[in-house]
Amino acid sequence: MIEYPVSFVSLPIGNRDDITRRALEVLSSVNVIVCEDTRHTGLLLSHYGISQPLLSMHEHNEAARAPEIVRRALAGERFAVVTDAGMPGISDPGYRLIQELKCCGVPFTVLPGPSAATTALVGSGLPSDAFFFGGFLPVKPGKRSACLQTAAASSHTSVFYESPHRIIKTLEALAAIDPDVPVCVARELTKIFETYHRGSVSQVLGELHSQVPKGEFVLIIGGVNAPRYSHQPAYNQHNI
Repeated sequence: MIEYPVSFVSLPIGNRDDITRRALEVLSSVNVIVCEDTRHTGLLLSHYGISQPLLSMHEHNEAARAPEIVRRALAGERFAVVTDAGMPGISDPGYRLIQELKCCGVPFTVLPGPSAATTALVGSGLPSDAFFFGGFLPVKPGKRSACLQTAAASSHTSVFYESPHRIIKTLEALAAIDPDVPVCVARELTKIFETYHRGSVSQVLGELHSQVPKGEFVLIIGGVNAPRYSHQPAYNQHNI
């Protein structure tokens, strides 16, 4: 196995068994593991018997932490960079560090692995040959509505992350644009309460209105060319 100074490692988005053997090998061999939350990552590493030193890097300190990691990597230390879940740099810290590594000529590699966006896209049943990933939707209602308007009128499928505190308002805003646009809301992917809500936005909104939204959400919006699929009752691992 080639040893890179810095490896970006994807971690499970829920189910611990989704980690790859290569990821475990790299995490076990580096000098330092860079992570968002040392407590959160520490629990996963402890589960696999990995005890490498941890260094925190999150959205508030990445700009300052990146030069330190580059300096130490040039001095011979090897780093693995992870986030709380999924792929570093995708709506998570990592991008600024990669820019610093590129500028300083430090080699790095990326280990593929779980991603909530692509998992939800495939599970949605909406067209996946071409899609747009928009990360987290804007918090401000006006900008959020503009993004939703674009997604509803698009020729391809759009994928967004959304918080449980805003998912209802987001669906209401989309329903005001087009109540029949096909959507899928995926929740708690790979976990015990993994659930997919599929149908028109008005139908899915009705389902979610009857329960308190909890967990991590991925919203998939079908474009103008997406088939208007019939509503399917939400299901999770408990009722399959």
